[in-house]
Amino acid sequence: MSAEAADREAATSSRPCTPPQTSWFEFVLEEALLEQHLQKPSPDPPPVQLIVQFLEQASKPSVNEQNQVQPPPDNKRNRILKLLALKVAAHLKWDLDVLEKSLSVPVLNMLLNELLCISKVPPGTKHVDVDLSSLPPTTAMAILLYNRWAIRTIVQSSFPVKQVKPGPPQLNVMNHIQQEKELTENILKVLKEQAADSILVLEGALKLNKDLYVHTIRTLDLLAMEPGMVNGETESSTAGLKISAEEIQCQVCYDLGAIYFQQGSTNAAVHEKAKEKFFKTKELIAKNGSSSLHFTIDEERLAGYCQACEVLTSSSDDASQQATPYSQIHSCLKSGKYQDIVKIFLEDNLTLSLPEQFRQSVLRELFQKAQQGNDALDEVCFKVCVCNTICDVLQGRIIDIQFCQLFLKPSKEKIDFLLEVCSGSINLEDASEELKRRMAAFLKNLCLGMEDLQFVFMISSHELFIKLLKDDERKLLIDQMRKRSPRINLCTKPVTSFYDIPASASVNIGQLEHQLILSVDPWRIRQILIELHGMTSERQFWTISNKWEVPNVYGNVILGIKDSLTRDLVYILMAKGLHCCAIKDFVHAKQLFAACLELVTEFSPKLRQVMLNEMLLLDIYTHEAGPGASGERPPSDLISRVRGYLEMRVPDIPLRQVIAEECVAFLLNWCENEYLTMQVPLPLVQTNPYVKLGQLLAATCKELPGPKESRRTAKDLWEVVVQICSVSNQHKRGNDGRVSLIKHRESTLGIMYSFISSWEYFFFPLQEPLVLTTILSLFVKLHNVREDIVNDIAAEHISIWPSSIPNLQSVDFEAVAITVKELVSYALTINANNHFWLIIQADIYFATNQYSAALHYYLQAGAVCSDFFNKMVPPDVYTDQVIKRMIKCCSLLNCHTQVAILCQFLREVDYKTAFKALQEQNSHDAMDSYYEYIWDVTILEYLTYLHHKRGETDKRQIAIKAIGQTELNASNPEEVLQLAAQRRKKKFLQAMAKLYF
Repeated sequence: MSAEAADREAATSSRPCTPPQTSWFEFVLEEALLEQHLQKPSPDPPPVQLIVQFLEQASKPSVNEQNQVQPPPDNKRNRILKLLALKVAAHLKWDLDVLEKSLSVPVLNMLLNELLCISKVPPGTKHVDVDLSSLPPTTAMAILLYNRWAIRTIVQSSFPVKQVKPGPPQLNVMNHIQQEKELTENILKVLKEQAADSILVLEGALKLNKDLYVHTIRTLDLLAMEPGMVNGETESSTAGLKISAEEIQCQVCYDLGAIYFQQGSTNAAVHEKAKEKFFKTKELIAKNGSSSLHFTIDEERLAGYCQACEVLTSSSDDASQQATPYSQIHSCLKSGKYQDIVKIFLEDNLTLSLPEQFRQSVLRELFQKAQQGNDALDEVCFKVCVCNTICDVLQGRIIDIQFCQLFLKPSKEKIDFLLEVCSGSINLEDASEELKRRMAAFLKNLCLGMEDLQFVFMISSHELFIKLLKDDERKLLIDQMRKRSPRINLCTKPVTSFYDIPASASVNIGQLEHQLILSVDPWRIRQILIELHGMTSERQFWTISNKWEVPNVYGNVILGIKDSLTRDLVYILMAKGLHCCAIKDFVHAKQLFAACLELVTEFSPKLRQVMLNEMLLLDIYTHEAGPGASGERPPSDLISRVRGYLEMRVPDIPLRQVIAEECVAFLLNWCENEYLTMQVPLPLVQTNPYVKLGQLLAATCKELPGPKESRRTAKDLWEVVVQICSVSNQHKRGNDGRVSLIKHRESTLGIMYSFISSWEYFFFPLQEPLVLTTILSLFVKLHNVREDIVNDIAAEHISIWPSSIPNLQSVDFEAVAITVKELVSYALTINANNHFWLIIQADIYFATNQYSAALHYYLQAGAVCSDFFNKMVPPDVYTDQVIKRMIKCCSLLNCHTQVAILCQFLREVDYKTAFKALQEQNSHDAMDSYYEYIWDVTILEYLTYLHHKRGETDKRQIAIKAIGQTELNASNPEEVLQLAAQRRKKKFLQAMAKLYF
């Protein structure tokens, strides 16, 4: 039986069993009425729906006297119904576009098979074995129609289909839909198996180079007559509707191009064939015109295919590819010339030829590459996003959220590039008023959304801004800015350089204030303040910017200075220095602090000591960000100054607790454990909680690893932290405004009372791995001791801590859990390749039911300590507990084959879990493609049995192939078996890493 006959049998066997109830007279009448129906201008129902009705009637099974269901009988009634369906298709001139839109795959399959039968295609013969040139024209055309439909259906099935929202469930409707779905899948399976033959048939049709004919209503009537009445007319070359050779070649080339293009996703070389067919189609349309009685081609879709083929088949050194922006961008992405993409997008902002979807897809691809670790692409992503945003502005579209996110922290370089893109995207001489209005609105809203006046001035003083906004619009914008910041007086005229303004009494006070806000030169700041105080004595100039912030402990002292000029100068120098320090501009911070120190030394010993303390903190930051980042030890004088600060006993000096935090963290980071444990003065330990905690940390780290009796300091540290973590009903806010994660309590340790409000922030300057590991293990242990904990978190050195707490209810475990998460996240920023920290992160995700993220970190932990699994993962990393958690993650993600493979990693293979997982049929992993990673013969034998039981022959053969490998033979030496297992472990873990990384 041929594949076509099999399709017909499948199509007819699934119809509901209803005996025919229509009389023969009604069928004859129906045929007569059909002729009148098709002659109407707009028949109702549409002719194509008649095909469904006729074929459904013809394919109804019959019931014999014993109530047994029989296939539809081949009687005159059914033949006439099928002929009526063919006549409707002939009326539609066999237009596959119309038929495919309105008929389901099973119905159209039945219709074309009936066409093959009535066209006298030899039954049981493969189409690829038939010589088309020797067949009657209508027979050859019927074969072409069937194989064209087969190819088009395969291509169409590869496209995503939007699911139709189901209505109220009806059992009979649902059964019918399910039957049709199964039937469609069976037909598609047959078509895909015959795809190669269909392609060969269509390729052969291109060589015919002769006109063919397709059946019309008249030729179908002639075929239905008695054999002696036909007189051979249907066999002649003039019977039916003529289809020219050029039309046939055009349609066949288009259909072949579509199937080749689809196959190119797995075989790139096939794209060349697709390109050849599509361009041949284009030539034929240009030669013969796009109008045709027999077919229509979507020329926009054809142009898209041609463009895609040009890009996919062009090489990076092919000069012809530079003809279109698409090929240029594709080449730049392949070669890594990302800056050229920015240039192309910038040029296209004038022509607006690239579609919005294409621009967004390029940006998404760049973002993906940047997230994979290519930091150099961050700037390119920003620039492409800016080009897209300006394009959206000019076309009146909403600004994308990505631009808003990238512009949360603007900089001078970002503003410069944005203005460059705006200027290059609009030609003011030729642009319409609408374009100018859109660009002006964008720039105006950008100014209103910025807080930093420096950037506002950069935009408002730009030539494009001045040309686009009228004088009254600029004045309105200035009024709006005044309302937002009443102490700022914006000038309406652009200032080319704020530093070139002469220092004279005629200079506008607002301009001088702007210079004062922007300047970081201490001597320029002093000069501006002198000029301002010379103009007015009523203003307090330290208040003109809400960005100038000084801690309250310093502000009270500074604002007590009687001379207003000195007060403004000290306050502004201090505020600007702290701001520069916060943004890591240490050079300017040092200049500002040095100038302030020189100023206050003349009149205030208290402020002099304050500035010395701040310069110490600045030197710590400078070293940690510079030489310290590469492992270079700090100079001895810096260590001495840190010790001196901690031991300082000058009364009435305002102190910021962050300096104490950083000093103790500095000593711990550079392993000054001897000083912290032995040399630090006892009164300092009793009065400074940070020093106390630092001493306990240093002593604990010093004893690691140590004997059991040397854990006294670890117990002391444990008790202090437990005391701190004891809770009451409310959070406490520290003097610096930070809200503690740990709730405030009346601590029994007096030295800890002032420390509770922000003690957890003390850990974040720590960078020494051993110190961080100690802190992490302490909090992990504290997290694990709670009674309701289900999943423990593993950590290094966790056994040194006590295993219980006397008053368990007093500990704020919610805050402890938050602290663990924050600490491990911070630790991984210090060293992302510490496998013990990665295991902790994985355990946290596992405990919070985030199984995909947990697998990511479990795999990352194994990868970093085994050279991406090229070496054996140490057993202290992949313990049985870790493996079991990976198994549970895979199980809950429905990756059951992965579960079975991981069961082999345990010291004792868990056959029960493995077998149970393999019994699951709804698996979301690669299933049988993972069998090559199984080395346990028992599991493979079970797989073979399971697939045999289910009748899954192909999968059973894969399992048999895996079990038949000689290296898995039980008679092999143990070394050979171990090597085979290790090789499979490596490949499996690498495959898992590619899946979850």
